Amino acid sequence: MALAYSSVGHGGASGYLAVLALFGFAPLVMAPSALTLNLLVSTTALWAYNRAGYFVPRLFWPFAVTSIPMAFLGGLLEVPIKIYSWLLAAALLFAAIRIALEGLKTQEENLMRPPRLAIALPAGAAIGFLSGILGVGGGIFLSPILLLMRWADAKRTAAASAAFIWVNSAAGLCGHINREGLEVAKLWPLVLAAFLGGLLGSQIGARRLRGTALRFVLAGVLVVAALKISWTAL
Repeated sequence: MALAYSSVGHGGASGYLAVLALFGFAPLVMAPSALTLNLLVSTTALWAYNRAGYFVPRLFWPFAVTSIPMAFLGGLLEVPIKIYSWLLAAALLFAAIRIALEGLKTQEENLMRPPRLAIALPAGAAIGFLSGILGVGGGIFLSPILLLMRWADAKRTAAASAAFIWVNSAAGLCGHINREGLEVAKLWPLVLAAFLGGLLGSQIGARRLRGTALRFVLAGVLVVAALKISWTAL
C-alpha cells in the first residue's frame, strides 16, 4: 500500500484502514493508526517530490490553512464506520473514473493555473473536516480536485498532496489522540513496512513515472482502496 500510494504523493491511509480492518483491528484504533502511518509515508513522498523540484507552495497553503483546524475538529467526532466507509468508497470511485478519463486526453502537463483563494479556502476546510472524521490525510480528495480543475499537472499535484496529507494527518491524529489515545505497541512492524514501501514508491513516482502514467496509477490506487473499504463495510 505504501509503495503504490507514495508513488502518487499519497500517504495511503484509506488503504491502511482497509488492511487494519481485515486483520481485526478495533475501529477505535484504526483511524489513529492509519494517520500515524500516513505521517511517515507522506514525509518520504514530500521529500522525494520536493527534491525533484515539483513542490509549489501556492498549490498547498491555501488548502492547508483552513484544513488543519477542521481536520482536528473532525478527528474529535465519532461516526459509524459503515456510514463513512460507503461515502468514502463512492467518492474514491468517482474520482478514479474522472482521473482515468482525463488521463486519456492529450494535454500540456506544464500548464498550471493556481486556484483562487475564494475557492481553495472553503475547499480545504471541507476536505480537512471530512479527512479528520475518516482518519485519512485528504490527498484522495485534493489530488482529483487539482487535476480535474487543471490547477496543476500530475507531478506538482503529487508534491502538493504529500504536504497537504502530512499537515492534515498530524491535525487529525491530535484530535483522535485527544479523544481516545493511541496504542503504538502493535504498530512497529507496520511502521517499518510503510517506511520502506514509501521510500521506494516516492522515488519511483518522482524520478521514473511520466505524468500520464501517474494519473493511471492514481486512478488504480483509488479503485483498489474503494473496493477494499466497500468490502470491509459489508
